[in-house]
Amino acid sequence: MEDLDLRMLDGFQRDLPLVPRPFAAMARRLDTSEAGVIARLTRLQAEGIVSRVGATCRPNTAAASTLAALQVPARRIEEVAAMVGTEPGVNHSYLREDDWNLWFVATAPDAEALAASLARIETATGLSVLSLPLVRAFNIDLGFPLTGARRAMALDRPADLEALRPRDKPLMQALSSGLALIPRPFVALGQALHRSEAEIISRIRALAEARLLTRVGVIVKHRALGWTQNAMVVWRLPDTAVEAAGTALAGVPGVTLCYQRQSVPGRWSWPLFCMIHARSRAEAMEVLAQARALPALMNVPHRILFSTRCFRQRGATITGIAA
Repeated sequence: MEDLDLRMLDGFQRDLPLVPRPFAAMARRLDTSEAGVIARLTRLQAEGIVSRVGATCRPNTAAASTLAALQVPARRIEEVAAMVGTEPGVNHSYLREDDWNLWFVATAPDAEALAASLARIETATGLSVLSLPLVRAFNIDLGFPLTGARRAMALDRPADLEALRPRDKPLMQALSSGLALIPRPFVALGQALHRSEAEIISRIRALAEARLLTRVGVIVKHRALGWTQNAMVVWRLPDTAVEAAGTALAGVPGVTLCYQRQSVPGRWSWPLFCMIHARSRAEAMEVLAQARALPALMNVPHRILFSTRCFRQRGATITGIAA
């Protein structure tokens, strides 16, 4: 990858300039042209390196979501993954090394629609869905540095749900799908939503400040950039110990996501999750060793679920229209 491409991706994973000509503002910081930035982003999106220029929406705020899993026999992986992929609200789907081997994020406009989506998957596949809704986020940014030394990500701030306005959901859906790669994308977005450019920019800024949008910028596909040895690590500890452990775990350099999810008695007793994105398994295990050495996690049982295949990665469903 060209140095300018990498600097552009690394520098604008968050904090997209919220100005009428955002790509011109990016170009000034990169010492290139607006047309050059647009051309590079267009090419990188076509190559599957950039998912979109837009935003990630905080789970269970404007819409409903859950992390779910299936226990799929090896001979049925392709078949079942295809069935899961037919659900419009499934926006991430991965094969992982575990008995629970097909993991996916399901999103929907509300809890009722989400439950119906999971029920359709169960009916189609003949398999029981394990649903693990989010309880608490310690870090859900995922905009980790693509170059240089590993560093700890900032702890998440709680969302201000009072900031959500009735007309924000279509805007969040559009940002989850991606902005048009043109000089004035907020004009085009405003025309589609029958709102002014200034109002669109103002609402995006307000939603980001309220943490209803967790990131506004260039959303990259990490596997395409060489981050192929990615581990989801889950930890078994009592709910009363999760807050301290999660806060400490989120501060480990190389831990790229960290959150608590609901346990399911008799089926899933691992409430604390983290992701480690790495370019080799050895690198991932080095990060895990640091996590295991934390006083809050020392001798705590854990499981390591490396992802081996990505079936889907795209934006969430907020309004009922697939991203």
